[in-house]
Amino acid sequence: MITQVNLLETPIEFLKGVGPKRADILRKEFEIFTFEDLLLYYPYRHIDKSKIYHIADIQSEGAYIQLKGKIVSCELVGQQRGKRLVAQFMDETGTIELVWFNGIKWVQDMLKENREFIVFGKPTLFNHHWNITHPELIDPKTQPQSLVPTNFQPLYNTSDKAKRAGVDSKAISKMVMSLLPQVKDVIGERLSEDIRSHLKLMPLKEALCNIHYPADMQALSQAQLRLKFDELFFTQLKLLKLKLLNSQKYKGHVFSVVGDYFNVFYKNYLPFPLTNAQKRVIKEIRADMGSGRQMNRLLQGDVGSGKTITALMLMLIAKDNGFQSCLMAPTEILATQHFETIKRYLSSMNMRVEFLSGSTKAAKRRELHEALRSGEIDILIGTHALIEDEVQFKNLGFVVIDEQHRFGVEQRAKLWKKNTIPPHVLVMTATPIPRTLAMTLYGDLDLSVIDELPQGRKPIITAHYFEKDRLRLNGFLKKEIAKGRQIFVVYPLIQESEKMDLQDLMAGYEAMSQSFPLPQYALGIVHGKMKPEEKDFEMQRFIKNQTQILLSTTVIEVGIDVPNATVMVVENAERFGLSQLHQLRGRVGRGGEQSYCILMSGDKLTNESKQRLDAMVSTNDGFEIANIDLKLRGPGDLQGTQQSGILDFKIADLVKDEKLVVYTRNLAMSLLDNDPELSKPQNAPIARYLAELMRKNVYWGMIS
Repeated sequence: MITQVNLLETPIEFLKGVGPKRADILRKEFEIFTFEDLLLYYPYRHIDKSKIYHIADIQSEGAYIQLKGKIVSCELVGQQRGKRLVAQFMDETGTIELVWFNGIKWVQDMLKENREFIVFGKPTLFNHHWNITHPELIDPKTQPQSLVPTNFQPLYNTSDKAKRAGVDSKAISKMVMSLLPQVKDVIGERLSEDIRSHLKLMPLKEALCNIHYPADMQALSQAQLRLKFDELFFTQLKLLKLKLLNSQKYKGHVFSVVGDYFNVFYKNYLPFPLTNAQKRVIKEIRADMGSGRQMNRLLQGDVGSGKTITALMLMLIAKDNGFQSCLMAPTEILATQHFETIKRYLSSMNMRVEFLSGSTKAAKRRELHEALRSGEIDILIGTHALIEDEVQFKNLGFVVIDEQHRFGVEQRAKLWKKNTIPPHVLVMTATPIPRTLAMTLYGDLDLSVIDELPQGRKPIITAHYFEKDRLRLNGFLKKEIAKGRQIFVVYPLIQESEKMDLQDLMAGYEAMSQSFPLPQYALGIVHGKMKPEEKDFEMQRFIKNQTQILLSTTVIEVGIDVPNATVMVVENAERFGLSQLHQLRGRVGRGGEQSYCILMSGDKLTNESKQRLDAMVSTNDGFEIANIDLKLRGPGDLQGTQQSGILDFKIADLVKDEKLVVYTRNLAMSLLDNDPELSKPQNAPIARYLAELMRKNVYWGMIS
């Protein structure tokens, strides 16, 4: 990023005013190790100190203001711990109290009645009178002029521990003020002059100075734009360059044939007509598989959109070309569901489908390992057990990873090593990802979207009920059961928590047993602490309609397919995230009958909880839900993105800067199209900084 890096790589304790103790706090609390780290520790906002307000103008709390006037009186009030210094401060429009609880002696020495000061702080209303607690006092006559303009005071994120050690926002501000004159002249440019001048972007040196101490609001805005642009542009460029390198480095198996297995299944055994979206996706992936490049593609599709049948048809193409396939799912329940579905679809065809998980018995494992190595098994479905070293394929050509964000990076990457030439990889998710997040987090993957539900699916009706509606809910559930339908009821906890006032699963089971007594109603229960065989027993009873109501924790969030279940009740729905609620809702509505999702909540809701539940009631569209979720929660919490390191943006925001995300993506693509090696002289600064980024950030996402 920066030339003459030695100065910028200087350990932070060597900055004047820091020293070993403060340096230790900076390292532990803020990961500031060097001069450069401090330079890139941006303020979260600025306070405008260029404007002087009148006391009479104060209307509300919350905003920092600056006043100019005189101290007209000053006295100590209270005793011992309650002792405070109270001064009356006056301008031509009125009077306000200034209050200090700490540093009283120092303030007393500074205060002189009838002397003019500039006062800076946040007014609060106490007993119908305005006051400012611990204001900053500036003497206009004696305050020395700083090397850096200070009309806009930066505020930096800090912590209680840092504040106790004297490293508050003001201290960090002073460190930055000391740093800027030293490093200003060693900050080099990292964009080409063409890009910078065409987009009228501020030079990097100016941007890094103005992000801390802007000359004015316009300079601050230009500095923010420049630094956001750099973050997003180089993120996209890095991902696209990695994608380009991978396509050059990893050759893929050529699946040139679409033969009997695919065609016979399509003509004779396809359980329902494919949607246009499914046909489009199969066509996109077929083109990838036949290109000679190793495929890495992300398949997004809302709950119930038909991703599994799409993946199966691609496995049939692999079989037509003499290759084995595997499908890895994050839980045994989901993996079992996939196994039973695919085995049922292929029951009339000459193909061997097997299942492997942690609970597979040793004798069966040995048999499976041998059959895999000999090539007798065409499709292997299972959990993370698939990546164990002893699982060796004869000729693995196609890998499907379902709900990929639940797997660790190393787990996913191990599947690459199951063949000399890496297999084609299809990553699937039923959690729709907003466009900006997809092109940033998965920018190195090709993207396919199934954005159409199968014909005949009725939209799920979603309602929000409170505890007072419990009797009405029970009456509704009894009517559905009378029609022969089944019910899911999901709880956030297994056992009661003293800290959280939640309806837990066991208490819920007791309450439901009283409202829905045997023998008229049969209840089942499933949760994550049960043994796999116990869970499977209860699930099978529900699938066979031997139990009408299944109470569970979120183990049934993904993949459980019971077409006869028409109602999903989510207890304490305010405690679930939007994405999770949408997944739970997707467990119903899989048959032809009208289905319902009932969100039960307490009466007291936070504003964000209310927004989440309102969003669920208002739309069934997973992509719309995902966009709302992104706005409410931010990108770092979605899709397990914290593991990536990609979204550690210091200043850019995927929601607010959506247009800039798209623009920088397109610009990076255009740049690499015209200069894939970034070898043109004008692109030298870009190439230098990109090489530095590649060195610093280990690439984690071969199978993202």
